[in-house]
Parts: sequence; structure tokens; C-alpha cells
Amino acid sequence: MSCEDGGVVRKHVLLFPYPAQGHTLPMLDLADQLVRRGLVVTILVTPKNLEILKPLLSVHPGIRTLVLPFPGHPKIPEGVENVKDIGNHGNVPMMNAMGKLHEGIVEWFKGQEERLRPVAIVSDFFLGWTERLAQEVGVPRIAFYTSNSLLMEVNCYLWKDVDHLLSLDAVEFEELPGKPVFKHGHLPSIVRPYKKSDPDWEFVKDSFTLGASSWGVVFNTFEELDGQYIDHCRNNMMYQRTWAVGPLKLMKEPGKLDAEPRSEILEWLDGCPDRSVVYVCFGSQKMLSRGQMEALAKGLELSGSRFLWGVKQASTAAQMEEGFGSVPEGFEERVSERGKVVRGWVPQEAVLNHPAVAYFLSHCGWNSVLEAVTGGVGILAWPMEADQFVNAKMLVEEKGVAVVVCEGADTVPDPDMLARTIAEAMSGDQALWLRAKELSDKAHKAAEAGGSSTVDLDQLVEELTQLQNKQVL
Repeated sequence: MSCEDGGVVRKHVLLFPYPAQGHTLPMLDLADQLVRRGLVVTILVTPKNLEILKPLLSVHPGIRTLVLPFPGHPKIPEGVENVKDIGNHGNVPMMNAMGKLHEGIVEWFKGQEERLRPVAIVSDFFLGWTERLAQEVGVPRIAFYTSNSLLMEVNCYLWKDVDHLLSLDAVEFEELPGKPVFKHGHLPSIVRPYKKSDPDWEFVKDSFTLGASSWGVVFNTFEELDGQYIDHCRNNMMYQRTWAVGPLKLMKEPGKLDAEPRSEILEWLDGCPDRSVVYVCFGSQKMLSRGQMEALAKGLELSGSRFLWGVKQASTAAQMEEGFGSVPEGFEERVSERGKVVRGWVPQEAVLNHPAVAYFLSHCGWNSVLEAVTGGVGILAWPMEADQFVNAKMLVEEKGVAVVVCEGADTVPDPDMLARTIAEAMSGDQALWLRAKELSDKAHKAAEAGGSSTVDLDQLVEELTQLQNKQVL
């Protein structure tokens, strides 16, 4: 694909997603929007992650790919190139492995004809080291946050004084709006296990610290959701160039959800009354222990509520032996008239947009949060790790669209308390659900023509088209 149209050179941008499903997919949604607005896009991936790009490339066959060999790391099993295959504990070695691509990217830049060379690098916020790379090749780097702006500010604050702040039982973020306080165990798990002088961890620290000086930042969020933090980011940090462009999934071609095949899951929901179902799912990585599975099953049963439960099953003999992802025997038969258990993939976006679903029992990963928000459902929050406590705090305390039902990756909830919370949410005061519906309306408006996210996305593209190529140093 040429970067030229009728003699006019179209601006070329290099996108570098982080190899974790929750990070890669939002950046591919961004790529879709950039291409639709006339930019030329190259996406950097390693060989085994090419598969993730196929749906996007089928729509935009002109998107280029820069495929570089996976550098590997002693703590990453051979053949693994994505965090989804090893879990969140693999982020530190994965970030270090990705850092080894530096020289390969520089060589690729040098091989590009100067007038067609990318004018910017848009890279995931886990890849802060690309700020140094961008300086070397003479282009600006834009950090892409798959998350909200509060998480970015929390991370920046922590890494500035990580040794001291991690020694505290709780951290008050006095520089941020509202001065939020997080217990030590609720801090992002990409910071909390930091080990001073460990080479891998020092690379992570350096990467986040360096990444805080990027030329601009893009967030997969919208003004009406966390506008006070976006404003703070623009006015009190170094990011005058800040664009909130989410929820990116809402900017897909109209009718995408309606075009999905009517799966057995959606047909089952068709038979349920409006706002009568709790959808339960904890993302693609988190697998519940035997004790957690038993407690959750008992809580759902005692609640008397209709539910749809997406279960991540064990994938190894050891996990099976220990009962991970194992639905208690006899449970499905006892609740068959009002509950459905699905092992494996669930069309989550379509489920959360189904009128039968009222609440989402979720770990509060940001992609799941956005899908819940756009679907207009309330959230029963069980934050476990990563950014989930930060997200849950915003949803519960600031937006009033969620209630906490449990906390912690290893915590076993009290079944009776869980049952009461679910039952009260489904049959009690509808104020929370109404706030969720109002927030959903705001999300949709943000993504419409003239909405805040569409305006920011157009402004981002305008900034990119004004950039000029520079000679590689």
C-alpha cells in the first residue's frame, strides 16, 4: 500500500500494541478509526500475535504489519508471546522482552523512504521505553492508555517515589482531584510488587518514568466518565496534548452488534424478562479457585435471581486436580430453570447490551467496565488485581453505578452476604440502575458525531497530519 494518493503524501503512523489481549484489542479499534480518517497505519507485532490482527485486516487490508521476532525472556515459556497465555504475573518479563525490540525498530525506520516514514509512534503505556526510541528516530511518541486517566495519574504518582509510597499501609494521592486514598493492597499490581535493584523491575520503573514525558496521551475513556482527571492531566501535568477518544468500540460500524449470529446464549436471554439477569464473568485471564467457585455458586443459588455465568475452565492437569474453574456438582441441575453456565467464550458485548441483563458481576477490568457502561448495566464489583481497584473506586464512589461484593484475587466471598447483595440489587432501589442508564447515554453521545470523544479523535488526527518527517538520527 502506498502512502500516496494522487501525489498527496498521507501521514503514516506506527502503532505498537502491548501483547496482552486487553491492551491489543483497544489499540486495534484505534487503528480502525485512524485509517477511516485517512492515515496510513503500520502495526508492530510478533509472529504469534498476527492472528489477533486478522479481523481488522479483513476490513482494512491496506494496514501494514511490521512483524519482528519475539525476543524471549527466561521467565516466559518457550512459544508464548502474549500475556493472556501466562497471566498478569507475566507482565514484568513481557515488558522486558518487548524492550529488546528497540534496535529492530530503529533499523526498520532507517529502511523507510524519508518522505514516507512514520511521523509518530503510538505505543501502549506499558511500553514507556519507546519514548527513548522515538527520540532516537526523530518522531514524537504518543502514549495510548487502554484505561482511564485516573490510573495514569496514580501510576505516575507512585513511580515518582515508589520506595517510600510502597512502604505505607495506605497512600493518599494528595495531588489528584478529591485526594483519593488507596490501601496498599489496592494499588495497581504493576507497581505493588516492585523489587528495588532487580534488573527486570528496574527496567519497568525506568519505562514508566520515561513514558511520563511522552509528547501526548490518548485514553480509551470519555469526558463524562472521568473528566475531572482528564482536566487535571491537561492542566496540572505536562500533557496539554490529551485526547479522550472512548469508548472506541462504540465507534465501530453501525449495526455490528445486531449483525452477530443469534447464539444459544442470546436466545436464552431472549426468553428472560427485561432487567432480570445477572451476568457473571471475570475476563479472559482470571480463573477462580475451587473455594471461590463453590462460594459463588452458592451465592447465586441463594439469591434466587436469574443469572448467566461465563466460566473460565482449567487448562492444565494440575489446575483440574485442584478444582480451578470447576462448577460444583449438581449446581446446574438445581438452578436450570433460572440460570445458565457457559464454559468458554461468551459474546460479552452483545450480552451486556441485551435488555434482559440488569447487572454485571465483574472484576472491573477497564474493557469490561466500558462494555458495562455502554450497555447501561449496573456493576457488582469484585476487583482482584491490576487496575481493577482503581476502576472500582471510581465506579462506586464517584459515579454510583457499582457496589462492591468482594475484594481480592484469592478471597472467598461469604455466600450468604453475596446472595443478599445480588438479591437487593435485582429487586431493590433502582437508582443505581438508572444512573448506569444515564451514563450509558452519555457514552453513546460522546461517540456520536460532534460528541466529545469524536471531537478529540478528529483533533488527534489533525495533530498527526500536521507533523513532518524528520531524518533518522
